[in-house]
Amino acid sequence: MRTLDFEYFKNTVNAMRVDRIIGRPIGIIGLARSGLAAAKLLKRLGGDPFVSDVRTGSELKKELAELREVNVPYETGGHTQKLLESSEFLIVSPGVPNDIPILQSAQEIGIPVFSELEVASWLCDANLAAVTGSNGKTTTTALLGGIFKTAGLESAAAGNIGYAFSEVCDQISSRGWIALEVSSAQLERTFDFHPHIAIVLNLTPDHLDRYDTFEEYASVKIRVAENMTGVDFLIINADDDYLVQLVEDVEARKIFFSQIKKIESGIYLEGDKIVFRFGEFEGELGLTADIRIPGPHNLYNAMAAGAAALVAGVPGEAIRRTFQTFGGVEHRLEYVDTVEGVRYINDSKGTNVDSVWYALQSVPENTILIMGGKYKGGDLSRLDDLIKQKVKHIIVIGEAAQIMREAYSDIVPVSKSDSLEQAVENASGLAREGDTVLLSPACASFDMFTDFEHRGRVFKDAVLRLKARSSK
Repeated sequence: MRTLDFEYFKNTVNAMRVDRIIGRPIGIIGLARSGLAAAKLLKRLGGDPFVSDVRTGSELKKELAELREVNVPYETGGHTQKLLESSEFLIVSPGVPNDIPILQSAQEIGIPVFSELEVASWLCDANLAAVTGSNGKTTTTALLGGIFKTAGLESAAAGNIGYAFSEVCDQISSRGWIALEVSSAQLERTFDFHPHIAIVLNLTPDHLDRYDTFEEYASVKIRVAENMTGVDFLIINADDDYLVQLVEDVEARKIFFSQIKKIESGIYLEGDKIVFRFGEFEGELGLTADIRIPGPHNLYNAMAAGAAALVAGVPGEAIRRTFQTFGGVEHRLEYVDTVEGVRYINDSKGTNVDSVWYALQSVPENTILIMGGKYKGGDLSRLDDLIKQKVKHIIVIGEAAQIMREAYSDIVPVSKSDSLEQAVENASGLAREGDTVLLSPACASFDMFTDFEHRGRVFKDAVLRLKARSSK
């Protein structure tokens, strides 16, 4: 097996590096969206990928058919030594735990391991606007991508919002922009990743099933700015004191956004006006009422996207128009339907406590809340006051059902359902005309579903079945 010159890799930055791919045997761990996209990309560019997944062939029929179409070899049912023996480096999908034996073996024998985010960035000539933070990433990425489209720019939006980075990284030229949602798991294994603009929306405890402390999690998030220089822009939530302190030493130019204070360089509020100021460059982006997506958290998301668009050179009018027309993203406070006077809201993207905190601010009283899944940690008591104000009943599902029951049964009635479909049925029986049923799990989906999108689709399908039955 040839050995990868890792020091050579570390010192060859800021250019498309197809030479890192052509003719090289590369192992890919995990055949989810990003792993499949990476395999196809590497094969197309002259690499020699080999894919390994712990799931069985019967669970991966669609993905394996796509691999066979492009002649990419694979193994299923577990990771074998073949993966290490035939790979100069490995690409790991973001959902793969760090402590699995194959990654430990790779580390012991010196095989470098990269994220799909890192490798796709080697093969990307476009300008990158990376979006990270604990909450709001998907909405902000989609909104920024929408602003780029409204402005007529060659652009794409990618990450955890429908397209993997590897699907679009080489499709946008150096004149264009990619708005890129970036998770902590992807940032763990980056080295050269270098966005031109990075947004950090907020930092709250999340993924504490993966990290020992909140501080460790936060330090991984800030890796998004690790390679940024004085010509780049780091866009920061000025109302998050811990975050502001954490980025003090970052070299990039800092642009702030705030709902509670006046900003010297960035975006802030003057009454109901959204105002920007960058030195002598200042003006208005419109009114808070122009933001079509509801809730104070979405005002933060819009301010961050607006700041990124401005420093990318987008005219204010294009930003305003997008604010007025952007209706949000699937699975994030998504209105599904009204059945017998009851509104059903899909917030499957609400995978942590803070996401649910924001969601509950956006719904009326007499809400039936469906929660649960694979618990990632976080302070559940943060929701106590909002649950008292807004929630009439909680239905819990999944691995975290008992944790949720213990946390909230002294506040409101809590019942358990064995499936999400059953939870929707039970919620419909509890709800009365004028009530709201909200799926906002505060948990990951992997105990019962492929991902949060799968969970959201199951919820919507269950609601549509209720609708069809009520119409008969």
